[in-house]
Amino acid sequence: MRMRFFATTAMTVCLATAGGQAYAEELTLLVDNSPDTVAIAEALTAAYTQSNPDVTFTVEARPGGSEGDNIVKTRLTTGEMTDVFLYNSGSLLQALRPSRTLEPLNDLPNIGNVMESFTSTVSDDDGNIYGVPVQAAMGGGILYHIPTYEELGLEIPKTWDAFMANNAIIAEKTDKAPIIQTYRETWTSQLFVLADYYNVQMAEPDFAEKYTANEAKYADTPAAKKGFERLQAAYESGYFNEDFGAATYNDGLRMVATGEGVHYPMLTFAIAAIQQNHPEQLKDVGFFAQPGDNADENGLTVWMPAAYYVPKGGDHTDIALDFVNFVATPEACEIMTEAVGASGPYLIKGCTLPDDVPPSVADMLPYFEGDGRNAPALEFLSPVKGPGLEQITVEVGSGIRDADSAAELYDRDVEKQAKQLRLPNW
Repeated sequence: MRMRFFATTAMTVCLATAGGQAYAEELTLLVDNSPDTVAIAEALTAAYTQSNPDVTFTVEARPGGSEGDNIVKTRLTTGEMTDVFLYNSGSLLQALRPSRTLEPLNDLPNIGNVMESFTSTVSDDDGNIYGVPVQAAMGGGILYHIPTYEELGLEIPKTWDAFMANNAIIAEKTDKAPIIQTYRETWTSQLFVLADYYNVQMAEPDFAEKYTANEAKYADTPAAKKGFERLQAAYESGYFNEDFGAATYNDGLRMVATGEGVHYPMLTFAIAAIQQNHPEQLKDVGFFAQPGDNADENGLTVWMPAAYYVPKGGDHTDIALDFVNFVATPEACEIMTEAVGASGPYLIKGCTLPDDVPPSVADMLPYFEGDGRNAPALEFLSPVKGPGLEQITVEVGSGIRDADSAAELYDRDVEKQAKQLRLPNW
């Protein structure tokens, strides 16, 4: 017999039958163990089952980070992957060799709903699309304390010079830390470099392509090196919190939420943590993109969300594809918002956010309304990324290393990965 699946998909798939009775089908979905991703997986699968009662899901949770990467790669290699799985978009996806291991999604009825800025990060050179985004896009930029801005009459800076001028006023007129840094957790030190990529792309539109081809370097590309230079300038200004070397990520969130500090360079996934840890101060935290040199070219560096993928050779491929097709709908966005709240704009056309989103989320939306006001972070455009960046940026942010030597060191750091990936010209 043939059964119609989720109403929005307009797809039909065949189920095995016996004596006129459809077998109940149980699919498996592998996600990381983040509470948000588990909650979303459970909500989406429950909604799908509600419309397709013969299909149920088992959601499996794996560790994050490198341990989770190894699990995904091992299960794909051994043919033991679940029917659908969650994994990164961008350069990490390419390491899975998607043309060999994943089902292309180009023929899904709803694949046209997915914004091109995202599909470019889950596609191969032949134009095959492999993933549908789950959760919202993240911005890399500056979380800021709104009451301090209002008290001092500061305007949102659209250039780096204006940003540093605001810091000078904060340092002069308050006892707050103008810039929060939290190097006990070294990954937090990278934001001034990574979130500057929109400005790099505006100055050097083909930097990612040349960087991947080993034809451009951080050290010899002035626009690329500026991220290191801005981190050095921020340290030398004396604007950091005194305990920046020992402070943690959660310390940083507390400081920007309560106003102990005013600017915290960070990804916007931190909004959910502020909502959880400091709900009464959530309305006091805003967000803006890392400023560059030109106010007329102010824009946001975007981290693309992870995606659901369907492995080749599964036992329930047709149903898995139909489920992924359902995820590419505004209805699925509403389910995700209900499950975990609104943390940013979705990359599915037609999706909307509630009117009462936190200020930091609302501050992101203008960057997605105009053409050319956002760009993917470099790691979504190039597979070349070195493992040592966070140690290098800690050194720059602590005054141990200057920007010139940091850029040169990072250029050497990425060589090993590029050679492991067997990229041409490395």
